[in-house]
Amino acid sequence: MRFKTILAWFDSHSSDLDEQQPNQIQFLRVLPFILLHLACMTVIWVGFSPTALLIAIGLYVLRMFAITGFYHRYFSHKAFKTSRPIQFIFAFLAASAGQRGPLWWASHHRHHHAHSDHPNDSHSPKQHGFLWSHLSWFLANKNFMAKTERIKDLLAYPELRFLDRFDVLAPLTLALCLFAIGAWLESTAPALHTNGSQLLVWGFVISTVILYHMTFTVNSLAHVWGKRRFVTNDDSRNNGLIAILTLGEGWHNNHHHFPSAARQGFYWWEIDLTYYGLKILAWLGLIWDLRKVPTEVLRIKRTPQ
Repeated sequence: MRFKTILAWFDSHSSDLDEQQPNQIQFLRVLPFILLHLACMTVIWVGFSPTALLIAIGLYVLRMFAITGFYHRYFSHKAFKTSRPIQFIFAFLAASAGQRGPLWWASHHRHHHAHSDHPNDSHSPKQHGFLWSHLSWFLANKNFMAKTERIKDLLAYPELRFLDRFDVLAPLTLALCLFAIGAWLESTAPALHTNGSQLLVWGFVISTVILYHMTFTVNSLAHVWGKRRFVTNDDSRNNGLIAILTLGEGWHNNHHHFPSAARQGFYWWEIDLTYYGLKILAWLGLIWDLRKVPTEVLRIKRTPQ
């Protein structure tokens, strides 16, 4: 069983889960997640440089956009259309954030919308508390596998099934590339004061851990902290601070009111950086048919602010 648990780090279909303990968190299986957090402490040894910080910020924004724009709005909600190559490129970028594969992500998110803040919701803070909704839910045995019954449309793509099964490949590729680039810069551009270890820690470890917890706040905090513009069957809320940090996902009550819209900041003053990025991709012809929020949707089911 231990061998299969370790193998699951590389092949998500190899895990031997204990179905008798669905809420159990197997320490060995989640060890890489724990070690990644502990690895942030290595910044003490690798030091700091403006180059490393800029790369960390850039990779945070790029991968957050891939998660919010594609894992969420595209794969989970079909908010726009795109080609198969662009679909895979952004799926790979999103997977490099270490938040599992596109099939897993979309299936659990669709399940969340089907049961939002009700007993079967996997990560409702109302039902299960903050810690569970923030991170424990996806570490538990019962949520390790994708809910394939909810993603039959996505199962038609073998490249997505491969990326989902071997979801460690994307983050591992990014980590190795950062180390190689840092080593190259150390020898060719010493004035940048960086190296392989530094870029690995800042560009991958620190950037990824921050990206984790900013994404997780949409599950944990955006259902308890903020304002409710629309009456929905859950406790989703709009929160401007979370929206800024997650490139627009904090307009969560808007989203639960009309989930299939490409834009979650329904009004001009609601900053939605993901939507602006999607508009640029649409202008470039890389995506199309962005679903708009119908005017009548903005007028119904309002609740006092």
